[in-house]
Amino acid sequence: MFGRFKNRVPTPEEALKGRPEPEYAVPERHTVLGTALQGPYPEGLEVADFGMGCFWGAERVFWTTHGVWTTLVGYQGGSTPNPTYEEVCSGLTGHTEAVRVVFDPSKVGYEALLKRFWEAHDPTQGFRQGNDTGTQYRSAVYTHSPAQAATAEASRTAYQQVLTASGHGDITTEILPAEDRPFYPAEGYHQQYLDKNPAGYCGIGGTGVSCPVGIAPAGD
Repeated sequence: MFGRFKNRVPTPEEALKGRPEPEYAVPERHTVLGTALQGPYPEGLEVADFGMGCFWGAERVFWTTHGVWTTLVGYQGGSTPNPTYEEVCSGLTGHTEAVRVVFDPSKVGYEALLKRFWEAHDPTQGFRQGNDTGTQYRSAVYTHSPAQAATAEASRTAYQQVLTASGHGDITTEILPAEDRPFYPAEGYHQQYLDKNPAGYCGIGGTGVSCPVGIAPAGD
């Protein structure tokens, strides 16, 4: 059954049914930043959602970024409500591993976050990232406003140009509205995993091609 959906996202009819409430509790605070994982968030902050392979390493990319207030990992883009990690890894929920980034736009812009996103993984690999294979490792940007959507689309176009010039293939990243794709926080042991396990697995690795979009603030 897993093999059937390793290279194809299941339809809502094919996906696991899930459950109305999560099976587990999520920690209240970020182990590195000390901030609330699920809010309430201070006024003026914005939210961005990214899928870029194993979410352990992806989250660290963003919690080390200047201007990011908090991060948390979860499951997004699928059909099964309140999935578990094991269910997501089966390929039967349709979700990708995602990181939610809550940021201060006066300190770091959405373009700068996209730059970190593009450069920290290989967005041309389809349903895999490095040695990690399956639909849960696909590249994705889930946008929270028309402005984010336009910026993400423009950045994908710009990055494709430099990737093509460097001999890389087509970007497979899906850019879709977050509104219709709920973010389900992952189990507590996944949150800030590489802070709790500094020598833990990190599958994050980029193409080595610089993204020409956005300028990260000094000290980033």
